[in-house]
Amino acid sequence: MAAGSWQMETMSILRGLSLLFVLGAFSLGLAACAHFAGEKRHWSQARWDSAGVAPAPERHPEAIVQVYGARAWGWRGIFGVHTWIAFKRENARAWDRFEVVGWGVQRGVRAIRHNRHAPDGFWAGSPPELLGELRGEAAARAIPAIEAAIESYPHDRLYRLWPGPNSNSFTAHVLRAVPGLDIELPPNAIGKDFLGPWRFLAPAPSRTGFQLSLFGLAGLTLALNEGVEINLLGFTFGLDITRPAIKLPGLGRLGMKAV
Repeated sequence: MAAGSWQMETMSILRGLSLLFVLGAFSLGLAACAHFAGEKRHWSQARWDSAGVAPAPERHPEAIVQVYGARAWGWRGIFGVHTWIAFKRENARAWDRFEVVGWGVQRGVRAIRHNRHAPDGFWAGSPPELLGELRGEAAARAIPAIEAAIESYPHDRLYRLWPGPNSNSFTAHVLRAVPGLDIELPPNAIGKDFLGPWRFLAPAPSRTGFQLSLFGLAGLTLALNEGVEINLLGFTFGLDITRPAIKLPGLGRLGMKAV
């Protein structure tokens, strides 16, 4: 009886994994069709200029913090997005943008880059999406904590596209460290679940719950903002109940927007 019950449970798990595999493959196929449907240029000819989303400093003197994401370049864009964080101090004349980029890291270049592009710049032709922001006193309080989190990022000399650490691992690290941001990263921000080589439990990036992760390859997130997310090999399957949406590999969030 015990052996039969164990076999039934094993078969149920295998059927569930098979269903997720089929659903994930179908989702990635749709994402590939959508990604390559439009005209694609070489990255050097693609747009990197401002998309006009970030407020102009001369017209908005208050402190502002913004987090952005945009589809990755080339075939990587089928699977995920690139994320970054930008902030402007009160009465500052310019923005500061911080992100992690893999180019040159193997040659000894730091992974963290500062002000390579406009705070709301296109990413190799992909338009940026504002994932969340703070303004005024809340932003002013958050900026010193953001700077401290940037300095404490432990993978400044290492970059791995999959499963991390990458650009999304960096953004998630900053979000986890800064109270009050409460920003959810997209489910297709591959690398956001990478906690490090020997860290398995951490706050969710939004700080509204917790996540368990095994080297960014398998894990579970339970949080008010993220809802329920299952991570398999870096791909996210999830369900958000508070802002109804499903989350699928490649396609990302389908339903109500997170912000």
